[in-house]
Amino acid sequence: METLSLLDVGFIVAESQDSPKHVGGLMIYKRPPGAKAGFAADLHRDFLGVTEVHAPFNRILQFSLTAMPTWRESDAVDLNDHVFFHRLRRGHNQRPQLYAFVSALHEPMLDRSRPLWEVHIIDGLSESRFAIYVKMHHACADGVTMMRWAIESLAATPDDHRLRPLWAIPRRSGKRDKARQEEMARSVLSNLSGVGKRVLGVGRLAAMLLLESIKLTKNAISLPFVADGNTPLTGQVTAGRQFTTACIGMERVNLIRRKTRSTLNHVALTCLDGALHSYLRDQGVRLTRPITIQMPVNLRKEGDTSSGNKIGIIQVELSTPTDDPYVRLRNIGFSLRNVRSMIDSVAPDAIETYTIVTGLIGQLAEMCKLSDRLPPTGNTLVSNVPGPENVLYLQGARMEELHPISTLPPGNLLNITLFSYAGRLFFGLIATDELPNLDRLGNYVLEAFGALEQSVLGEQQGGDRRT
Repeated sequence: METLSLLDVGFIVAESQDSPKHVGGLMIYKRPPGAKAGFAADLHRDFLGVTEVHAPFNRILQFSLTAMPTWRESDAVDLNDHVFFHRLRRGHNQRPQLYAFVSALHEPMLDRSRPLWEVHIIDGLSESRFAIYVKMHHACADGVTMMRWAIESLAATPDDHRLRPLWAIPRRSGKRDKARQEEMARSVLSNLSGVGKRVLGVGRLAAMLLLESIKLTKNAISLPFVADGNTPLTGQVTAGRQFTTACIGMERVNLIRRKTRSTLNHVALTCLDGALHSYLRDQGVRLTRPITIQMPVNLRKEGDTSSGNKIGIIQVELSTPTDDPYVRLRNIGFSLRNVRSMIDSVAPDAIETYTIVTGLIGQLAEMCKLSDRLPPTGNTLVSNVPGPENVLYLQGARMEELHPISTLPPGNLLNITLFSYAGRLFFGLIATDELPNLDRLGNYVLEAFGALEQSVLGEQQGGDRRT
């Protein structure tokens, strides 16, 4: 058995029917040339035939009154409880209907009496396409890890027809991690040293936030719970979900990056900042201060391929309100560079502790039904999951799109995840069904990028579409 980390336990404790804590991904495939109409149904049958299940897909939560929760490996996993087949009806099989169907799949909590994952094959899409939606509890894996596992299950060429479902791939790193944890537990000196570093790191981070609060520093990590709460983006999280996407070609993004010496995050957040301001104006809200986002940062060391969560979540101010996209890009670039310098100067354990503390405060507010009354930790959460540059295949079927679908943090009615794949940047927007006109926000992302492109290049580039 393996003990859950504090952060993983937090995802378990924070979960409710209104706010389930799983992450997901929607993959859209094109059937191979000449493949019969039953290709996806055959794939579902073949999936059910791969009955060897490896960790963490065979792990069940086990609770104790005297100790931290642990993962226990199940003696047997019935794939019929985890792998499902659906078919959309003709006339109800376009993108809006697919997104509505996946939103409904994303709403319910996973059954804790079983391993916490599901795979749904969705057939009947237009233009000979099918989709696969995967969901897994956030205590099992963060978004980066889950996407890495999904990619491992796919092939680099259409001729490679080997079937490697997510659950059937052995992952040896878990045993190495467990052995390392046991060795550390036997070393009192090691544990005391770790606690000392964590305390020093938290103290350093607290001092930095204090300087920010009295305005002796600017554009480092933003203070939590000071974001404007008078927007439709924040409040008490409710059960219903809706999902939409947008997509921009990476060649266009990279041209902006080269011209402005910016990063992918700078460009993407500039688009989102402009889109959010446009969306809020539609709702009658005009902000006089920057939008504050919550931004996950990866705390894994290079080469760490373990499961579980090793992330921190910090608050970052975007641009002061402006109608100039180039000024917005520069403001965000300045903010992110300072944040990066700050993060690099603090021990990862301190960032993890800060994440747990701020998350606990937000969660207590949500559990007490106070999220509509108290200031939110941030206006929304935005994360970036890097993906492969090359096209991937499943049994010869080309994966055309991969959209991340995350969970909603306490007090936030919208979560946005970026994913780059095969020359395109995908924006996955998941929200409660109380947030009005989510599709319009997706359109505004594309409009904001067009405005940035016009500002930087002096000409409008075409060829992108909503996905």
